[in-house]
Amino acid sequence: MCGIAGIVGSTPVNQALYDALTVLQHRGQDAAGILTLDNGNFRQRKANGLVKDVFAARHMHRLRGNIGIGHVRYPTAGSSSAAEAQPFYVNSPFGIALAHNGNLTNARELKRQQLEVTRRHINTSSDSELLLNVFAYELEKTENKHPLPEDIFRAVTAVNAQIRGAYAVVALIIGAGMVAFRDPNGIRPLVYGSRTLENGRKEYMAASESVALDILGFTLERDVRPGEAIYVTESGEFHSMQCCASVRLRPCIFEYVYFARPDSFLNDVSVYASRVNMGRLLGEKIRRIWPDLDIDVIIPIPETSCDVALEIAKCLGIQYRQGFVKNRYIGRTFIMPGQMQRKKSVRSKLNAIKSEFKGKKVLLVDDSIVRGTTSGQIIDLAREAGAEKVYFASAAPEIRYPNVYGIDMPTSSELIAYGRSNQEICSLIGADGLVYQDLEDLEKAVRQENPALTEFETSVFTGNYITGDITEEYLTYLDRQRNDDAKADKAWNEGLTDLELYNEDN
Repeated sequence: MCGIAGIVGSTPVNQALYDALTVLQHRGQDAAGILTLDNGNFRQRKANGLVKDVFAARHMHRLRGNIGIGHVRYPTAGSSSAAEAQPFYVNSPFGIALAHNGNLTNARELKRQQLEVTRRHINTSSDSELLLNVFAYELEKTENKHPLPEDIFRAVTAVNAQIRGAYAVVALIIGAGMVAFRDPNGIRPLVYGSRTLENGRKEYMAASESVALDILGFTLERDVRPGEAIYVTESGEFHSMQCCASVRLRPCIFEYVYFARPDSFLNDVSVYASRVNMGRLLGEKIRRIWPDLDIDVIIPIPETSCDVALEIAKCLGIQYRQGFVKNRYIGRTFIMPGQMQRKKSVRSKLNAIKSEFKGKKVLLVDDSIVRGTTSGQIIDLAREAGAEKVYFASAAPEIRYPNVYGIDMPTSSELIAYGRSNQEICSLIGADGLVYQDLEDLEKAVRQENPALTEFETSVFTGNYITGDITEEYLTYLDRQRNDDAKADKAWNEGLTDLELYNEDN
């Protein structure tokens, strides 16, 4: 999962992009990058680390220009190399830079095509660089000195026809402007907005979440539609076009469960309101299946589950308390690259308030259970703090399958719910009782805010991959890339050439 932002302004955009990436930091803590366009030249700074650590004053002074794009990353295939930080750029044609959120499911096929057919060099193992080169190759077919809107939309249409998977993109083209486009299923989020200056000129911004627009004073216009591209010239002229004939809006439902900030709107849905709905529906299920359960207090595992837990408490008429204090200077454990690192981080991330647990029967609420490692350690913390009994509720259904659309979830063998009953999971994490949200209720919680959302991308719960191209061979390939052993060995591969890596993968 990554965060992207792009701005076409009339004054320098370096600080605005920095601020946007800061509020999108929850989407990726591995690397950050900003690229601006200044008098026909790209200015760039990118490196591993948090936004506040990557950009110093000297970097900001160098990032001149009134148009730019930015990116925050966590890796989706195990690599944390600084070389794979985004944005990427190519010099030909025109000079194109690109930042991408998502995952291309036919990346190996595309890489073979780039090496053998179009003869474009790919310098990293990132599918984002592949996407950039596919776009560049299609845009190269124009005969115009500078690309016209129809040239850009034709190139995006050709890209949509070739690549598969999930992608939300912002790109810059020298001599043209900013382009933003979204995959035909709208799996990954992308919104755009505008603000009007005193002189009447409009500035435009595209980003992964609406909160990035809010903090900069842009008014949210709408989501970029599935298969749609928008193009804003350097002078601020806005163009848009549908660049794929067959589209179906099926957004990733995990955005609402975990990834997106509660103050964002995605696909005309308030993330906060959807989580409140999740809490109400889960509370109703708890009352239904545990009518005689004796619970003294409901405690969220901060922070994503707080809104859910509060609504459960309201529904059940049980006291809601904050029982854990979070160290806000520790990254999200879900996106830490290795299991040992996750294990070490939990106790340094959370500390129990013993008075809220001692002698009580506690219902802990979390947004989801992935590997179960974190859940088990938190239950241990509650017992060590004196809890008499510890029950556990998950706002998401059982996660049984890997994600192939841009979320670095582990393979099935590393998922605690794969091949296990709820009772077995409950025993493994050490809870006295366990309840999961039903998938139907999860979808209902989001759809209630926008009835037009008739479908969702829910493959981590169902194993149904909506792009229709996911095979066992591909999942095995992902397993080699994503499991913790592969991540531990990745440093050895950083010294290989891309041709060696390509041969290794094929």
